[in-house]
Amino acid sequence: MRVIPGIEFNTFSITGRCSRTGMLGIAITTSDITVGSRCPYVKSSVGAVATQASTDPGLGPFALNLLQLGYSASGALQQLEASDPHIERRQLAIVDHNGNAAARTGAMNNQWAGQITGKGHVTMGNGLVGEGVVKEMAEVFMHTPDLDLEERLLRSLEAGQNAGGEAQDSTPYHSAALLVYGADTFSRVDLRVDEHATPVVELRRLLDIFAPKIEYFALRATDPEAAQAAKDAAV
Repeated sequence: MRVIPGIEFNTFSITGRCSRTGMLGIAITTSDITVGSRCPYVKSSVGAVATQASTDPGLGPFALNLLQLGYSASGALQQLEASDPHIERRQLAIVDHNGNAAARTGAMNNQWAGQITGKGHVTMGNGLVGEGVVKEMAEVFMHTPDLDLEERLLRSLEAGQNAGGEAQDSTPYHSAALLVYGADTFSRVDLRVDEHATPVVELRRLLDIFAPKIEYFALRATDPEAAQAAKDAAV
C-alpha cells in the first residue's frame, strides 16, 4: 500500500431526515478535494449515508442497498462493521426512511473525532477542535424543523464551521457538498464545491442562488408546460 506522508484530511457532516416531508439529505465539508463525489449517499424514501475519514465509497451504496432490503439504520451499520476489515479507520452515519439513526467512529480516526446521534439526524466529524462542533450542529438542526431540509442541513454545517470546525487546515484544497432527495427518484438539491478556500461560504452562495429554482426544476420534470408558464409569469 502506498502511503502519502504528512497529509491528513479532516471532515465534518450532518446527515438528516425531515419528519414533515420525509426528505433525506447530507451536508458535508472537508480539507480534501471533491468530498461530494466520495462521501454522501442518499436514496429517496430509503435513507442517507455519510462515509468519511479513510473513505471507502463502496460503503455508501452497500448501506443503501441494505436499507432498501429492510434493514434499520442500526442493522445496516452492523453489517458494515462485520464486512469491513478497516472499520476502525472509517466514520459512518446512517439515517433510514423512518428517521432511525446510527453512527460509528473508528478508533483510528484523527482526534477530536466523534458523533451525536438523535432522532432523524447524525452530526459527526474527525480532526475537529472539539466536541462543541458537532454539538452546535445538532442544536441548529433540532431547532429548525420548519425550514426546508436543505436549509437546515446547511445551517447546521455553518454552525459547525462557526464553532471552530477542523483542528488544522492541512491542505490548500477544500470542498463541501449538499445532497437532498425528496419524493422523486432524482435529487432535489445536489450542490458541490470541489476546491475553494472557504467551501462552506461558497456552498451558501450556491444554495441562495438555487433555492428559488428548486420547485421549478422539479415541476419541469413532471409538467414542463406548467413549469414554463410559471417561469414566464415570474419574468
